[in-house]
Amino acid sequence: MADPRIGLSLEGHIAILTFARPDKLNAFDLDMLRALSEACDAAEASSARALVLTGSGKAFSAGGDITAWAAMAPNAFGHDWVRMGHRVLSRLAGLRMPVVAALNGHALGGGLEIAAAADIRIAQTGIKIGLPETGLGMVPGWSGTQRLVTRFGARLVRRMALGGEVFSAEEALALGIVDKVVEPGEARSAAIAYAEAIAARGPAATETAKLMIAAASGEDAGAAVEALGSMLVAGTADLKEGVAAFTGKRAPDFRGEW
Repeated sequence: MADPRIGLSLEGHIAILTFARPDKLNAFDLDMLRALSEACDAAEASSARALVLTGSGKAFSAGGDITAWAAMAPNAFGHDWVRMGHRVLSRLAGLRMPVVAALNGHALGGGLEIAAAADIRIAQTGIKIGLPETGLGMVPGWSGTQRLVTRFGARLVRRMALGGEVFSAEEALALGIVDKVVEPGEARSAAIAYAEAIAARGPAATETAKLMIAAASGEDAGAAVEALGSMLVAGTADLKEGVAAFTGKRAPDFRGEW
């Protein structure tokens, strides 16, 4: 990748995307956001059937780097920081392959918003999960009050965003924020094992199932329905006839054949 703080590697059919800024607890700045988007494009263009998301060092991600946004003018903050964060995290959430987040350390603020974009979250004991933004006089800005409400429920997000509650891995498991808890140091290997189990299943079926779940949950439902419909129609005899007629400059002879 162009930014060494976002690493992408391929192990068989598993893509591994690593946040590599351990000295700053993998906190993001604008360049890292852009690199994350580029990594998503690269992963989707690869042969990967599942993607593992993790951090280096002792944190998954501390979210947005305060020094990167604190001095921004309000309009620049909203456009360059918040809206870009939304676009990049939506790109991550919308990857064709399932995404497994390995929470190897704390996932706070934007870090939790990134983790929430994954399909499966595996956390190791000893970590903390929460949305501390209001304690800084700020609000969650990368879908913390949107995607997190859809996936975890408004009641739980209120506890984190309004009450400032920070949960342990075990508490997060009981509350449905994470899907599995493992011993310290095992999050990455457990996530890779889960991703390998996904990769062993039918790639077309898992991609389609992911789209169907997104449509049912209301997450970008319009795009999911259009993608499913387009894939269905793309294999029909009618489409082939339509393209042949266009190329041959004649009227199509549609027969309603799939």
